[in-house]
Amino acid sequence: MKKRILLLITLCMVSFAFAQETPETKTTPAPAPATIINVESLPHYVELKKRINLTGVVMTADKEPEFPGGMALFRRKFAENMEVIYAKGKKIDTRVYFIVEKNGYINNIAAISNNKDHAKAAEAALKKMLVRWKPALVADKPVRFLYSFPLSLQKY
Repeated sequence: MKKRILLLITLCMVSFAFAQETPETKTTPAPAPATIINVESLPHYVELKKRINLTGVVMTADKEPEFPGGMALFRRKFAENMEVIYAKGKKIDTRVYFIVEKNGYINNIAAISNNKDHAKAAEAALKKMLVRWKPALVADKPVRFLYSFPLSLQKY
């Protein structure tokens, strides 16, 4: 008898739990990631403005500049040219900026870092890469394009 009562109570509770209505929730799509359109919104703008000529530079284009052989080859060549820095700190964050000119050559190289030696090594590695890029295009006309990429070094 006790088993039947216990079974009846359990069935009632289960049916009660599944009978609950859930309110409709509207899901809003996640906002698109922010893209930097103007140079003034860069995190290192003040220091960058002192070190390189930002006149007429764009950061978005109809067609971005292309390294001959693609970006994977660019990264590999950059890594080959980069001098290994032995740092005392745990982590080094560096951001490398350079301008791909209208003629396709790299100019105005700057690396901003929390470690001066790493910044100098990054600038030197990029200066060794004297390769002509396909320039960025806006309305089918070549423009000066500010390119940037992060580098980080972490001790394990």
